[in-house]
Amino acid sequence: MSDRLRLALEMLVDAGKHGSAGVWFILRFTRELIDLLESGFATAEREVTKNGRRAVEIVRVRITDEGQRAVGQTP
Repeated sequence: MSDRLRLALEMLVDAGKHGSAGVWFILRFTRELIDLLESGFATAEREVTKNGRRAVEIVRVRITDEGQRAVGQTP
């Protein structure tokens, strides 16, 4: 696992503890995020919510048990 991929995975672990990762995470780690999703270390789930009258689409990215084990965390 590359250093950047591991860092992205560790940031997802941390985001899970705090409830979210900032937009900067997506901007900085787009390629790594795709790799994490393809490798099964993370999952993505699309949600639509309303902000007043507007529908807003968001994607929740969560680390999997396999991803947690890859960085030495207990699922």
